[in-house]
Amino acid sequence: MSCPTVGLPILFALAPRLRQSPPVRRAIYAGSFDPVTNGHLDVLNRAAKMFDEVIFAIAHNAEKKALFPPGERVDLLREASASVKNVRVAQFEGLLVDFARAQGAVALIRGLRAVSDFEFEFQMALMNRRLAPEIETLFLMPREDYSYVSSRLVKEVAALGGDVTALVPPCVVRPLLEKLRR
Repeated sequence: MSCPTVGLPILFALAPRLRQSPPVRRAIYAGSFDPVTNGHLDVLNRAAKMFDEVIFAIAHNAEKKALFPPGERVDLLREASASVKNVRVAQFEGLLVDFARAQGAVALIRGLRAVSDFEFEFQMALMNRRLAPEIETLFLMPREDYSYVSSRLVKEVAALGGDVTALVPPCVVRPLLEKLRR
């Protein structure tokens, strides 16, 4: 006959570990997003299916002249990604890998539209691996409909009077046109 109390101390010792939830698998999708395009959102949606949380992160680059200031880009990203429940929007300065570590991210998401993107993205991925070997870089391609869309082209087409409504989320169209009219 066994005594049921013999196993209780072990059970009580393990109880805190049994209640812990599994670690969150977090990824960061960083860029300037000036403005966010439907291609960006397509990549974000793909990443959101693979991770518990995706941080849509606006990189502040003082050397780039942005059309939208960081605060407005944050607002546009929040509105554009509101339907994706496991997405959080943030902004950062400095090295992406430092931000990723501070956020507890395990992966960096990078969008690849065409072969021409690959060389730059490959170099950046290798540098990030050198700086933070514990963080993986994943390349995701947007749908074919968006494989040619870039923020730069969207701004250029809109500035010249072209229709960009199929290229950017609805929340971006009006602010983009207003910025370009100034």
